[in-house]
Amino acid sequence: MSLPDYATNPDAVLGDDAKWRLGRAPDYSKTREVYRAGKKQNHKPGSLEEIVENLVKNWEIEASFKTDYKDWRTVDQEVYTFSLNGGPPSTGPDMVRIGTYNALLPDSKFYSPNHNDYEQSHKIFKRMMPRFAWEVTEVYSGPPVVAFRWRHWGEMKFDYVGRNAEGKKVRVKAHGGIIDIEGVLVAKVNDKLQIQKIDTWYDPLSFFREVTKEGQEVIIEDDTGSGSDKEGAKCPFMQ
Repeated sequence: MSLPDYATNPDAVLGDDAKWRLGRAPDYSKTREVYRAGKKQNHKPGSLEEIVENLVKNWEIEASFKTDYKDWRTVDQEVYTFSLNGGPPSTGPDMVRIGTYNALLPDSKFYSPNHNDYEQSHKIFKRMMPRFAWEVTEVYSGPPVVAFRWRHWGEMKFDYVGRNAEGKKVRVKAHGGIIDIEGVLVAKVNDKLQIQKIDTWYDPLSFFREVTKEGQEVIIEDDTGSGSDKEGAKCPFMQ
């Protein structure tokens, strides 16, 4: 069986004639440079690891930037769902509405999908960390149920500014270092290697431990103007 292009080329869907969130396909060239410079694995061409990595990279592009679910080629549109840490599943239309960041980050002292919509979430994380590369580090099983470990990393170039579960603004000064997180994902795919179900597991707070790992203050601002609370990175929430 010949493989679909989204399994052989990490940027295959960028050439699609689709409804793109920015009015055009996004530019991933700088992100791919970060990937090549910082990856820990060198997958053999045509290996299961490379195929899985390509599939998920194309899925991420579609989930993040294609605004019409009908344009998603990497998923089985009739049955596709996404779940974080065993939580309730999100459908494709759900992800179009809320965005990938909000699907991956639950309510916390640092961030809340209920107080940051798709546009706000992308501004928060793209401004803080303009390039966020991703790789497969180890594959445990092949189709139709693909289980693997992943790694996500990038440079924290600018301050983190977002809204937390209380709707308050949270600020953390940029440390200029690398944010590096890992997790596990299990995907069920059909005979076209289209994703039918994604279940991913990781510690969402590991991301914010990376954000505050240089001991920066976690500044929580009171939008009413009555003051602000300052807490160190070793607050009880982070321990």
